[in-house]
Amino acid sequence: MAEGERQPPPDSSEDAPPATQNFIIPKKEIHTVPDMGKWKRSQAYADYIGFILTLNEGVKGKKLTFEYKVSEEAENLVATVVPTHLAAAVPEVAVYLKESVGNSTRIDYGTGHEAAFAAFLCCLCKIGVLRVDDQVAIVFKVFNRYLEVMRKLQKTYRMEPAGSQGVWGLDDFQFLPFIWGSSQLIDHPYLEPRHFVDEKAVNENHKDYMFLECILFITEMKTGPFAEHSNQLWNISAVPSWSKVNQGLIRMYKAECLEKFPVIQHFKFGSLLPIHPVTSC
Repeated sequence: MAEGERQPPPDSSEDAPPATQNFIIPKKEIHTVPDMGKWKRSQAYADYIGFILTLNEGVKGKKLTFEYKVSEEAENLVATVVPTHLAAAVPEVAVYLKESVGNSTRIDYGTGHEAAFAAFLCCLCKIGVLRVDDQVAIVFKVFNRYLEVMRKLQKTYRMEPAGSQGVWGLDDFQFLPFIWGSSQLIDHPYLEPRHFVDEKAVNENHKDYMFLECILFITEMKTGPFAEHSNQLWNISAVPSWSKVNQGLIRMYKAECLEKFPVIQHFKFGSLLPIHPVTSC
């Protein structure tokens, strides 16, 4: 993606909702394929993709062990979740968290559930609980911990992949850690895309890089030649640079996740991620 396409959200201190904002319970708005046009023109889409790209930029070239700054609000998040003065936002924000752990009836999980968790984090930024300064911690501490929990659930309950494209998809369950993980590896002194299909390179470096952690998890869950069970990733290993991998994955995420009706039909819209068209500055 070209630099000019990036749409980072405004600083959360400026974007925090006014005390008089009326929070609402998010609901589905995309009921038919033609409704996808509303989604792509919506403030929710602009804010969501802007959030994803801001985090992508924030983790560029950094290991998971990077000493990141965490604001006081983020430190207190575990204990208080949302401050008392923002209690009215809890029912709205909580919907995205509930949607992020898979479907309890179908026992499935996929990129739509992952997007719900990213939307949850985006909402926490929009109400000022998290700050743009926390972008590295949001990925390395909060999102990475979410990944660990979901992987444990996937192993324990053998969750079905929701909407998987099989060998032609990037991964059965996740997408965002591949985007942010490839950003981590941009300009790495010796690890190149071709190395992620090398078992030794993955074993030695997976604790520092989300992309390699994803590859390790795939090899633990699947059997047979990597080129057969993960053909898309195998093809990506031939890309010459991590920068090109990152740009390609962002385009692929938009096309294969954010622009697919089976995924977005389940996305919910409220006052923080509204369906109304994006407002121009």
